[in-house]
Amino acid sequence: MSSMNEKQKWPEIVNEIAKVSKKIKSNIDEEDLVEDLKETFKTTIENTSQLINNIIQTVESSVTDEEIKKETKEIVNNINSELKTLLNETKNKISDSFDIRPSSEEE
Repeated sequence: MSSMNEKQKWPEIVNEIAKVSKKIKSNIDEEDLVEDLKETFKTTIENTSQLINNIIQTVESSVTDEEIKKETKEIVNNINSELKTLLNETKNKISDSFDIRPSSEEE
């Protein structure tokens, strides 16, 4: 009788192993996606920062009218400020979306 019960349990065990394997693969895929998103986001931030620096350098080197130079720098600084705010808001939204809580992983 014991042998019969064991034979009936094997399909259940195999099924459970398959479910766990799918969950692990799904989790790995999600982690890879998050890493890809982080890297893309970081690259976008770096490129935007470089563009802003290039604009400032171009204004410094090519605009001779001090008033235009001053106004242009103010506009670029305002854009920079808005971008920083947007980045912080986006970072918070991403953290909330993925429910990132480092302390919960340690528990």
